[in-house]
Amino acid sequence: MENSFNKIISAETAMEFFTDDMSIVFGGFGGIGSPPTIIDAILEKGVQNLTLIGNDTGFPHIGIGKIVSQGRARKVIASHIGSNPVAGQLMTEGKLEVEFSPQGILAERIRAGGVGLPGILSDIGMDNEMVLANKQKVILNEKEYLVETALTGDVAIVFAKKADSYGNLVYDKSARNTNPLAAMAGNITIAEVEELVPIGTLDPDEIVTPGVFVDFIVPSKGVNWKWAWE
Repeated sequence: MENSFNKIISAETAMEFFTDDMSIVFGGFGGIGSPPTIIDAILEKGVQNLTLIGNDTGFPHIGIGKIVSQGRARKVIASHIGSNPVAGQLMTEGKLEVEFSPQGILAERIRAGGVGLPGILSDIGMDNEMVLANKQKVILNEKEYLVETALTGDVAIVFAKKADSYGNLVYDKSARNTNPLAAMAGNITIAEVEELVPIGTLDPDEIVTPGVFVDFIVPSKGVNWKWAWE
């Protein structure tokens, strides 16, 4: 790139980082806050056998649910899949592996991955077979805990309201949800943004995800971004 502080690329260029059998951490809650342009590009490229890590499986035609519904995922790590009946059907048919994690624990596992911790200890779900499955237990101060391993992905995809070309991100109200956590947890993080502004114009107090966590920026469809190369 002509400017090392300019991380803006097209959705087509971003697809160079997506391959079969990879893991993707995604932001979003029920589809709100998931990056639609990036998701559509992933579908168009046709990658498959994906491991998807995020709060839920969206809806059949909204958010990450579009990838799940087309059978492109082999495994999902999520807090629930109830809003996407296709995901439930695929799980029942043995075509989709689902690892359930309580919502708060899932968020903390992603955060742990983002800050370099190997895992966390939790006593949540000790009486739930789905939560207990294949997890190590330890005793600390005479109390038993589950070892919840940290979560990271080959690529993290997030959605922001506004960004500068360095990747400082501002989110839109509740669309913020799990995006700041997901942004930290990818070996490569790609942010889709609705509005691009020059460096120095964002109020530091409104920046939620610092650009140091963001490798590339993909403008949402319809965003004029050519100015950023000037």
